[in-house]
Amino acid sequence: MSLLVVGSVALDTLQTPFGRADDVLGGSAVFFAAAASFFHGVHVVGVVGDDYPTDQLGFLAARGVDLSGVEQVPGESFRWSGVYSFDMNSRETLDTRLGVFADFSPRIPEACRDAEWVFLGNIDPLLQLDVLDQIERPRFVACDTMNYWIESKRDDLLRLLGKVDLLMVNDSEARELSGDFNLARAAKWIQARGPKYLVIKKGEHGAILFTPEHVFFAPGYPLEEVFDPTGAGDAFAGGFMGHLAQAGRMEDGDLRRAVMFGSVLGSFACERFSVDRLKDLTAEEIEERVRQFREMTVFELEVAETARV
Repeated sequence: MSLLVVGSVALDTLQTPFGRADDVLGGSAVFFAAAASFFHGVHVVGVVGDDYPTDQLGFLAARGVDLSGVEQVPGESFRWSGVYSFDMNSRETLDTRLGVFADFSPRIPEACRDAEWVFLGNIDPLLQLDVLDQIERPRFVACDTMNYWIESKRDDLLRLLGKVDLLMVNDSEARELSGDFNLARAAKWIQARGPKYLVIKKGEHGAILFTPEHVFFAPGYPLEEVFDPTGAGDAFAGGFMGHLAQAGRMEDGDLRRAVMFGSVLGSFACERFSVDRLKDLTAEEIEERVRQFREMTVFELEVAETARV
């Protein structure tokens, strides 16, 4: 059962209260693969320029990630630069240079067209639709989007929603997409457009999973230091999809555990710049933090005796 991600492979330059990092690995597909590869094999489809340090992706290949779908073409790679505020909850984009990513037209290798688990990273919804046309019989499709596509490609995005099983967005994107400030109502509006499942990410405050029958909330892990939250959402998606693919099921318990594993991988991604923390992360550390999450959220419900009249 193969897991496919289609998204950006980029270079980031960022400034946070904890320091600066120049031209470090970034992009949705990179963070996703770095997280998902702890659970399942991953095929990556993306594009880079001839200036990209492809040797730095070697840690992914060592984990069994298939990078044959990452095309290298002449030109500059996708680059993003930004600065984070002191509380790390907001950031200012200083520069975005799409480079070869501006002409990205995903070509899914023949060996990946039978992928059962598919994650469509934050790219033009028309490209996301084109990817789905190239996949034979996906079992579960999840996608990400952003405010820019909600504003500029709304009709295409709504058409995409009718073809996916799960949408991952943050709370502001859910509100903008639905036109409703209330997240519970926004979730129902989005699910009525196609996705059976919805994950609304709330940054350091956790994530909410909406299914047709239940709502499940996972808190954010209380990190003492946050160095770089840039790829936390994509690492969450990687942990989520990687765990689902490993389980091979989509039962309620599997989805809830996937949210917890996604939250764990997202929290680790914040501990260093770029994907550095995900490079030396171990399965034992992941399991221990999952146990900590469980301890943080489990409680016993005492039922008071009914008063006798």
